[in-house]
Order: sequence, then C-alpha cells, then structure tokens
Amino acid sequence: MLKKLRTVIYHVDDLAAAKEWYSKATGVQPYFDEPFYVGFDINGFELGLDPSMENIVAGNHSESYWSVDNVRAAIEKFIVLGATLVQDVTNVGGPIHVAIVKDPFGNHIGFIEGA
Repeated sequence: MLKKLRTVIYHVDDLAAAKEWYSKATGVQPYFDEPFYVGFDINGFELGLDPSMENIVAGNHSESYWSVDNVRAAIEKFIVLGATLVQDVTNVGGPIHVAIVKDPFGNHIGFIEGA
C-alpha cells in the first residue's frame, strides 16, 4: 500500500542549469551530485534530477504536490526564478489550496497548503 511520497524525479535536458535552479528554488544544495543524477533531500523526501531524456515525451501526464505553508508565496518565488504559472491558487475543499507551476525544463510542480 502507498504510505507517502518518497521520491519525485524530474527529467531535465540541462542538468547543470536544473541543479542551479532547484538549489535556488528550494534553498537546499544537492546531497548527491553525479553526471547521471542529482539528488536533493527536501525534509526527508527525495527530489531527483535525471538528465536522461530517453523515452520521455513532453506532456502533462502526472503531478506531484509539495506541502508548503503558503501556496501563494511558493508560486511567487518559483515564478521569480523563471517558472511559469500553470494553475493559480485553487481551493479544493476546506482549508486546502493548491497551485501548479512549470519549471524552465518543462516539469509541473504542484504546491499544496493546508493538508
């Protein structure tokens, strides 16, 4: 059975640029940094950057949501760093709000507040 989100891997066509962008966006430096994979530990969860574009087709096939204290602040920070807004802050029930941005490498990043 599923227990929790463990790892999110974003495929990127420019690993050096993605590593720099995600370091700025998250405020975290990679704990694992190799030419085939860069890994960040985000409060016990893995954010991975994979430079392999083999069998990767552009498109919006899935979304993962990162828990944040303030969804509006999160999207504003990522947009300042070059992300684009995909879905503005949306209430999905009670105190839960979500939003989605697209990083400069084409990956969708979801934020969830209040869950």
